[in-house]
Amino acid sequence: MPLPPVRIGLIGAGGIAGAHVAGYRRNPDTVTFSAVADPVRQNALKRAEGTDAALFDDYARMLSEADIDAVDICLPHHLHRDAILAAAAAGKHVLCEKPLCLDAGEAADVAAAVEASGITVMCAHNQLFLPAVAAAKELIDSGQLGRVYDVRTTDCFYSDFTAESMGWRANARTSGGGELIDTGYHPSYLLMYLAGGTPVDVTAMLSTHRLRFMEGEDSAQVLVRFDNGALGSISTSWAFQSTTNTERFSVVGELGSLHSDGTRLDYTIRGSEPVTVEFAPVHEFAAEIAHFAECVRSGIRPMHSWEEGIAVLGIILAAYESARTRSLARVLTAGELRSGLATTARSASEPARAGG
Repeated sequence: MPLPPVRIGLIGAGGIAGAHVAGYRRNPDTVTFSAVADPVRQNALKRAEGTDAALFDDYARMLSEADIDAVDICLPHHLHRDAILAAAAAGKHVLCEKPLCLDAGEAADVAAAVEASGITVMCAHNQLFLPAVAAAKELIDSGQLGRVYDVRTTDCFYSDFTAESMGWRANARTSGGGELIDTGYHPSYLLMYLAGGTPVDVTAMLSTHRLRFMEGEDSAQVLVRFDNGALGSISTSWAFQSTTNTERFSVVGELGSLHSDGTRLDYTIRGSEPVTVEFAPVHEFAAEIAHFAECVRSGIRPMHSWEEGIAVLGIILAAYESARTRSLARVLTAGELRSGLATTARSASEPARAGG
């Protein structure tokens, strides 16, 4: 007998929710869009258009009244922790947009709630579902590159944010910092995924080149050392577009190397001719939603669960601490973050503003 589709309730109907709803529509056999909660009714109506999704003005009512198996959290950053805790208390599985949460205390709360409830929590790290990333990871894991020495990831673009359009992102308390904990989260989780190790130490420099109406940085450069010896670097910005010859990611190993612009993969194994693989475009969010549905229906572990979400947060917090103190910062382990261990990393309410 085929497994029933996962009934999803959307929490937050803002901009990114549109991509998630598009993912639901591309997975009609495994996902049912059952409900949406947003205090702005027009937003909820827009996301639910053409569906039978029930509308709610707050997610607490949706959790208690809607016929759902899981929730998809697309709220501003500072609201993620509370929504995860509420979903866990209601026994609903969770797909959560990045970042999972904002500091060590919130990480401890999330870990305790998830472990007590036994729900599945998946981080919405959509770039992991790029075919080029999947092919690169397969090549690395096969051992053809040998031991990984160096990984680089980039996510830079020229943002048209204004003081008005930036909204909650302009405030470090609600965003968690600046560009690094927002768009910079993507190259951070991608770096960790390709490096295949646990982050240990971080050094970082932040700058605000252009978006001076925001409290946090609009650009960041981050170096990471992993426990397996791999070294990683992250370049991320809202102030500038990467040059045309800048790769999305690259990996150098003892036996070969690879690089990608996100649409193709070029790699060379020592002693062999270079290889180029082209990939057809995919809807990353549809693939992400499909994976989440498979995890919920089959009980398998997500590619990146809440544990990886906390580990990525560790990189970000260490980067902020490094920039604040102008020193090398140790990355708190997932266990330390989960235990609520006090950290000297800059809190979300203490913006670190760099020059530039």
